[in-house]
Amino acid sequence: MPEKRTVERARKDRREGKAPSTQAGEFVKEEMDHIRAGKHGAKSTKQAIAIGLSKARRAGVKLPAPKKGTTSARTRRQAASDRRKGSSSRKPSATRSRATRRALKRQPRSAASHRALSRQAHRAASRRSKASRNASAKKAAATRKRRSGR
Repeated sequence: MPEKRTVERARKDRREGKAPSTQAGEFVKEEMDHIRAGKHGAKSTKQAIAIGLSKARRAGVKLPAPKKGTTSARTRRQAASDRRKGSSSRKPSATRSRATRRALKRQPRSAASHRALSRQAHRAASRRSKASRNASAKKAAATRKRRSGR
C-alpha cells in the first residue's frame, strides 16, 4: 500500500496536468526510499522500478502497459491487470501481500544505490535512438526556459 504522502503528490501532479509517467515517478521514488531505509530489498534496480510502477497503476495512475516488443507478454499482462485493479475497489489479499514482503526482505538493498540507479539510467538511455534522446533534451531545455521565465 503506498503512503498517503505519495498518493497526494501524484494527485497534485495530475491536477497540474503532468504526464502519467511523472505521476508514477512519485511511486518509484517511494520504492527507492523504502529500499534505502531497509524496509525491503530488490533483486535489481529494474525490479524496484517495476514495483513502483505497479503501485502507481494500482493507485489509479493512468499509466499504460508497455508496448509490444519492449517487454515480455507476461509483463504486459501484469501491467494491464494492475491497471484494472486500480479502477476496482477490491482490497488486496493480505496473504499474498505478506508473502511478497517476506520475499522482498530477502533481497539485497544495493538496487537503490546511486551507482545502481545511474547504471540503470545509462542503460535505458543507450537503448533509445540519438534522435529520441535529442528530442528529450530539447523538451527539457524548453521546460527549464519556461520555468525560469516565471
